[in-house]
Amino acid sequence: MAIKTFAAIDVGSFELSMKIFEFAGKNSIREIDRVSQRIALGNDTYENGKISLQRMDELCRTLKEFSGIMKTYRVDDYRAYGTSAIRETENTTIVLDQIEQRTGIRLEVLSNSEQRFLDYKSVAFKGETFGKIIEDKTAIVDIGGGSIQVSLFDNDALMATQNMRLGVLRIQERLNRLNAKSGQIEGLIDEMVSAQMSIFKKLYLKDRTIKNIILVDDYLSPWVLRKSGKDASKAIAGVDEYERMMEVLRTRSQSQVAALMGIAEERVPLVFISAVILKQIAMLMGAEKIWAPGVALCDGIAYEYAEKNKLLADVHDFEKDIIACATNISKRYMGSRKRAETLESITLAIFDSMKKVHGLGKRERLYLRLAAILHDCGKYISMVNLAEDSYNIIMSTEIIGLSHMERAIVANVVRFNHSPFVYYGQLNREGTKLTEEAYLVIAKLTAILRLANSLDRSHKQKLKGIKALLKDNVLVLTVNSQEDITLERGYFNDRADLFQEVFSIQPVLKQRKQF
Repeated sequence: MAIKTFAAIDVGSFELSMKIFEFAGKNSIREIDRVSQRIALGNDTYENGKISLQRMDELCRTLKEFSGIMKTYRVDDYRAYGTSAIRETENTTIVLDQIEQRTGIRLEVLSNSEQRFLDYKSVAFKGETFGKIIEDKTAIVDIGGGSIQVSLFDNDALMATQNMRLGVLRIQERLNRLNAKSGQIEGLIDEMVSAQMSIFKKLYLKDRTIKNIILVDDYLSPWVLRKSGKDASKAIAGVDEYERMMEVLRTRSQSQVAALMGIAEERVPLVFISAVILKQIAMLMGAEKIWAPGVALCDGIAYEYAEKNKLLADVHDFEKDIIACATNISKRYMGSRKRAETLESITLAIFDSMKKVHGLGKRERLYLRLAAILHDCGKYISMVNLAEDSYNIIMSTEIIGLSHMERAIVANVVRFNHSPFVYYGQLNREGTKLTEEAYLVIAKLTAILRLANSLDRSHKQKLKGIKALLKDNVLVLTVNSQEDITLERGYFNDRADLFQEVFSIQPVLKQRKQF
């Protein structure tokens, strides 16, 4: 394999970072350079909703410098992503166009769940240490400039995730507005964090304690990694050791801390805020150990690129985490596990039998699984408004690993499983921002889910097995059941219309009775 060079660019809320990576062979990735420039875009966005002209000029000038560095390394490909400081501007589209016109770099904006998923991937890429740690009850605490993300793991599965607007820069802006004195800062941060985390604990932790915390941040992690000799597997601190680190931050001057950590003095207050946030979270969770592998968003960007281009073998089953997260959302809203399993089995049998017709792939198959799992979550709120309530729950609940558009696909499939199907023009008039491609995926998956839903309309799981065979524009679904399936046949015939319209395929139901 020829050597491939790749650049990952992170336009963050506090600084711009670029890492250059080299892929020299299968499963071989090496960081060969990194550059960063402090531009506190978040200070503008979080306070005024827009990036000032001065910072816009700084941003474009730095990105042009990054472009020059990429040319020096003869970079084969790159990805450039903006996070909350770009995402939360009032004129994001204008900002992105200006950047491309002035620098030649195409910047994409990550949704919060996409950003956290890339951070998560960068941690998972650390391999054995990550695998061992998440065998116990573990939380990934991802501290950014605009918000923090707390994700809970249990027995190697992602159980829940929640975003809170407690980012380092956002808290700093709040402290500045309060004219907080140095002696008040830690107490005020504790109050802000505990107010949010007490709710999180009540909803997701209850009486459980979290044994390990994995820290992802750009502030405290580099110091912990440096103390471990830059060996990520050893960057683990017990609670006592972490308290000693806190004492250093409390008692030393900013210039002393900056010299000790090898960072700019202006960065020290942000390190302190991140440390206090982590201290409060660890205390509320009862954590014993903190692992700070020192990863950054750029590492996740590089890993995802390599993964998609088959330059690296998979190090973790991320699809399993997405499914586990959806299953726990369903459980939270009293969804039927047996019903979801039955529906998932039927939908996947239909999907897999029609690959040559629907033209969908592995990712769309995942959307269908998620829709089957979450199909009835809205009944927790209302059995009458099941469609809209299910849609609102899914759109309001982050599933790490899905983009906003992907979540909208799943939510609409669930919605139209229970309500009349709406055509693309009408959806646009409702104010949705679905692409035609996304709409067609929704149409195809909805047609499959509706048909599958009809086969368990009684919610009694009458079908013990199902086979799907497509031949000559007819899809024959053969079910094993000794019970009366008159109700299912009736709903099956009623729900066949959309399926025929979308695929030009006639579905036929056959019953095989076993004695």
